[in-house]
Parts: sequence; structure tokens; C-alpha cells
Amino acid sequence: MKFENKRAAGIKSSPSMAIAMAAKKLAAEGHDIIDLSLGEPDFEPPVHVTEAACEAIRRGRVRYGAPAGMESLRQAIVGKFKTENDLDYTVDEVTVANGAKQILFDVFLATLEPGDEVIIPTPCWVSYGDIVSLHGGEPVYINCGPDAGFKLTAEKLDAAITPKTRWLMLNSPSNPTGAIYTADEYRALAGVLERHPQVLVVSDEIYEHILLKDVPFVSFGQACPELRERTLIVNGVSKAYAMTGWRVGYAAGPKALIAALNKMQSQSVSSVSTVAQAAALAAITGDQAFVGKAAETFAKRAKIIVGHLSKIEELDFTPPDGAFYAFIGVERLLGKKTANGEIIADDTAFASHLLHRFGLSSVPGAAFGAPGFIRLSIAASDPELESACARLATMVRSLEG
Repeated sequence: MKFENKRAAGIKSSPSMAIAMAAKKLAAEGHDIIDLSLGEPDFEPPVHVTEAACEAIRRGRVRYGAPAGMESLRQAIVGKFKTENDLDYTVDEVTVANGAKQILFDVFLATLEPGDEVIIPTPCWVSYGDIVSLHGGEPVYINCGPDAGFKLTAEKLDAAITPKTRWLMLNSPSNPTGAIYTADEYRALAGVLERHPQVLVVSDEIYEHILLKDVPFVSFGQACPELRERTLIVNGVSKAYAMTGWRVGYAAGPKALIAALNKMQSQSVSSVSTVAQAAALAAITGDQAFVGKAAETFAKRAKIIVGHLSKIEELDFTPPDGAFYAFIGVERLLGKKTANGEIIADDTAFASHLLHRFGLSSVPGAAFGAPGFIRLSIAASDPELESACARLATMVRSLEG
């Protein structure tokens, strides 16, 4: 019996989640596995955050919440945008959802008509295109390789826009590459967008606070204020505060668009857990020392990865500026044979062999629209990262031909 409609049948489960589950299964069977597939901090949220959640439970704040989110949390988010990004929003221009992922799901659900196009620079996060397709849109992928710093140029954007283009999807710092757009690079894109008033912009800024070098973060909204009424800024507490499982994301944009997102949420999940919102409020308004210390930890880990990978000549690797990933080119190793005579045909085969033979879990670049790469998360302990690099180097040395 067939259950799925055509749109659902054309969508795959999240590749990174599938690989993570495979790694967990191998570990449960007793195999020595280092799992660097999922992108989540490996330490706990600040104590005042978890205590705020416990206090909310103790006080019985466990009822339904408003679809848009608690007003106190939205006010805090308004303050965050003003203080950190010099962006002015009202509380009615902010919404809270079950993670940044639901924001993206709802915005395409609410705005796309069948055949509308969404421009997505690649490499990109694994779910962007599938979410667009699920809602009847057409993802238009633009290859932005290492020669372009993994970033979209004005020329490529201009060539990709058609009368059907509805959205441009941006992500900085990037998952999976760690690339960060500069204000000038954003303004160059805005120069193109000004000639195409039908194109809206969604800027995924979830890794805003995870900066690995001296490259500063700038919000698209701050760099391009003239596009304010066409821009949705997406963020959340998952990465900065190690709150991935709490599922609290937020967005700011034009009031009418935010109202549409609230309507989608009211008809789907109703609201975000009020307990999780209490924790998010404490995260955003409380002591921010945790955020800086976490970024310092990730920067030190990035140096470990860069130091080791730079010694493996067969790999092509651009050190990340932000986020917590290493995006590694393995193109020169494809076509080689394993010790068992199996051919490493593509990045998926490379990642599979790396996991099953050497116990290191990664995500193939094809999942990000970039075949010939693998992604490793650096959200792991120093010893794990040292061992992971050693295992990758051992695998590279083991390949023949």
C-alpha cells in the first residue's frame, strides 16, 4: 500500500542524521567509533539556563504558549538584535519556533507557490533544498567552490535569477564550509537584488557567535538595511548556548511575513515548549561569558584540525573562519583502491570506508551539494580530534593506485 504523496516520496531523510544513527549503532555493537557527523556542541548549557527551566517547571509554567512565542522572550530577542547587530525590530516582527529548522520549514510553507525558485549556494546545509522541494518549490543550486571561498558572487547570483525566483538562501558562518561573508560581499549581492524586487532573502545566522579566526561576523540585515522589508533573519540558541535539544529558534522580519509564520506554527505544533522558552530567555538575557569561552574552545580545536590536515598532502582543505566544521576535499583520492581491492568511487564510498574500516564517522559532501568532499565536526574533545585526524591519515595512506 502506498502512503506517501509525490512530494514526500521525493524527499530523503536527513543524511547527517542517518549517518549519525549508523555510527551510534556501530558503537552500541562494541566498535571503537569517533562520531564527528553531527554538528552540536559537546558540552552542557550554562547552569543558569538549566536552572531557569527547572524554575519554570517548579512554578507550573508548563501550559500552552502563544504561537509567536512568549512576549518576554521576543522582547529579549529584540534587544539582542539591537545590541549585537544594530538592527531595530519590534516585538511583532519577531517569532519563536522549534529550532531554526522550523523557521525555514514554515517560511517556505507559507510563501512558495508551485514552481517558485529558491536560489541556494552550494555547499549548503543538507536540508535547505529538500525543505524547498517539499513545499512545491524548485531549489536552484549554484556551485560556489573553494576558488570562490565557498561564497556566492554577484555575477553568479545575477545569472541565476529568473522571473520565477522567490527567495535567495544565505548562510554565514556556513555549514559545512565555515565561510563568512563580509559586509562588502553582502552589499555586492544587494546591488543585484535591488534590480529584482520580487526576490526575498532568508539569512541563516545560527553560527553567528562561533568565530574561529579574526574574521568578524556581520548580519545580512546590518550590511544591507535597504533590503529590510525583503529579509528574514534566522537564528537560535542551539549552537551558541549548546542547546541543540531544547529546540528554540527565532527569526526577525517584516511584520506581515512574521504573522504568516505564526499562522503556520499555530496550525502545526501550536507553540514552542514554554519550559524551553524560559531557558532560552535566560540564555539570551543572562551572563554571556559562556558564549565567548565556547568560541575560544572551538577556535583551539580548529587549530588542532588545521595542523594535522595540512600535513596530509592528498587532501584539499580550506581552514574554516566560523562554525565548527572541517570541509575536506577528497577528490584526488577517488578511484583509488582499498586494501581489499574495493574502489573508492565517490565521497559517499570514502565516508563509508572511513567509518566501517577506521571507525571515523563523517558526512559525504554530496549531502551538501558538493561531491568530492567530506565534513567533520570539530565539536569534540581534543583527544578525539587528534585520534580522528590520525585515523583519516591512516586511511589515506592505506589507499592504493
